[in-house]
Amino acid sequence: MIAPSYWVDPKSGNNYFVTVQYPENQVKSLDDLNVMPLRAPQLKLPTYLNQVADITRIFTPTEVDHYQLQRTIDVYVAPTGEDLSGPTRQISRIVAGTQLPPNLRIDIRGLVTTMHSSFRSFGFGLFLSVLLVYFVLVAQFSSFTDPFLIILAVPTGLVGVILILAFSDTTLNIQSLMGIVMLTGMVVSNSILIVDFANRLRIDGHSVSDAVAQSCRIRLRPILMTSLATMVGLLPMALKLETGSEAYAPLARVIIGGLTASVILTIFVVPAAYLLTYRRREEQLPTPAVAQEAQ
Repeated sequence: MIAPSYWVDPKSGNNYFVTVQYPENQVKSLDDLNVMPLRAPQLKLPTYLNQVADITRIFTPTEVDHYQLQRTIDVYVAPTGEDLSGPTRQISRIVAGTQLPPNLRIDIRGLVTTMHSSFRSFGFGLFLSVLLVYFVLVAQFSSFTDPFLIILAVPTGLVGVILILAFSDTTLNIQSLMGIVMLTGMVVSNSILIVDFANRLRIDGHSVSDAVAQSCRIRLRPILMTSLATMVGLLPMALKLETGSEAYAPLARVIIGGLTASVILTIFVVPAAYLLTYRRREEQLPTPAVAQEAQ
């Protein structure tokens, strides 16, 4: 083990990487190192290594690694059949309970840092997607209340995501997070059908309860058709029936579980919130008889 050195040709200015190696079969003991000859052009007789250096036996690492100019000792962990988050939690628990000497710290690097940064990016992306969907709906409905009622479908989809990940023994990874972001737009579209049609019925003169009931009954069929078509199309990927679908199975499972829970819960949660919101407003409006007396 020698440090790298470079030799610069004075004529051409080119750099050359220079290393020195001694025949390994000639060095079998410390005495062989002491009598290693050193030659030079002006020397008629060689000079031995023990004449210019002292050789002692010490304990030292055979390899010295550095990370960002700091000396490090690497400890590698390679999971075999378990996900990355499990060993990461155990290692973090061990590191937290270890008392370190001065000027020494433990850093966890590798795929763990990539995983954590990806989770933070997808978390911010999910929040941003929900926020952008809300603002787009505010511009379309010209209201702040109706988009909020529509966004209530997103938590119902997350309930299905949690259940499908638990029952299918699927980890929360990059693919499943991508499925959650895609699921946001799908569940919102189902909720838009209910709220928009209920608003049209109220404009036509129906009461709030009648408008909500008819909206759920009439719009249930297109919601079921689009959701079932999506789930059936993703079923081979979720069951790993296709070649190479193992990597995308978490994405398909998240969408299937989220859509299933959203279809079941949205037709109850969103209409109930719509009924509570607009019935209160309807009760606050004056009746026609009271309005005539006021005139």
